[in-house]
Amino acid sequence: MVSCGTPRFRLPLSDLVLSIPEVMTSRVAMRSVGKPCRPNERPQPGTTTRMEFDRYTISLLLLRPDAPELDVEAETELQNAHMRHLADLHEAGQLLAAGPVLGGSELRGFSILNVDPEQARQLKEQDPAVRAGKYRIEVYPWILPGGLMEFSHGRLPRSMAEATGS
Repeated sequence: MVSCGTPRFRLPLSDLVLSIPEVMTSRVAMRSVGKPCRPNERPQPGTTTRMEFDRYTISLLLLRPDAPELDVEAETELQNAHMRHLADLHEAGQLLAAGPVLGGSELRGFSILNVDPEQARQLKEQDPAVRAGKYRIEVYPWILPGGLMEFSHGRLPRSMAEATGS
């Protein structure tokens, strides 16, 4: 269960396909079409149902090609500042999940936020590692069937030492 209030909206599944631009750029009004579909409940054949969708924002953290070269001490301090920023956003209920993306590509991190895309961009641009020019961010609205994912309020590490236990 999301402890910080998952933004949700309802719309008929048939409208989802037809109105993706509307869904991505604005709040969609509640629409009454039959009874709601609950998690793990299959609609009866021949009935009209509506499905509830959850709205989140995805943020990608990407390594900049012109990222500054840092010595080990400066790199560690910047990474710790980055992790403190993420932990602060999580504690405030704005960040639901975040973590590194492994594989050595340009994509370095992935976050799911509980705020609209513009606010997510503003919050992520305050990240010390983004402000230092190491990373750039991209944000995307994301919707999925309601109840498909649930987030609990865990705890994010505030430093590499805390994450690794060293």
